[in-house]
Amino acid sequence: MKYIDLKDKNINELNELLKEKKLLLFTLRQKLRTMQLTNNQEVKQTRKDIARINTAISALKKQG
Repeated sequence: MKYIDLKDKNINELNELLKEKKLLLFTLRQKLRTMQLTNNQEVKQTRKDIARINTAISALKKQG
């Protein structure tokens, strides 16, 4: 996911996406602890996506 994709969305859509990504991060961490996760990079990528969404939300709040 790129920041350009997030710029066109409104705050409600971004909040929903943030909720989904946080839930995904939770499940990925659980799978990592129980040795069910084969690709460890998914956790890192999900964390970066969450940061991008938070950045987009902050930018929208600053605009007005």
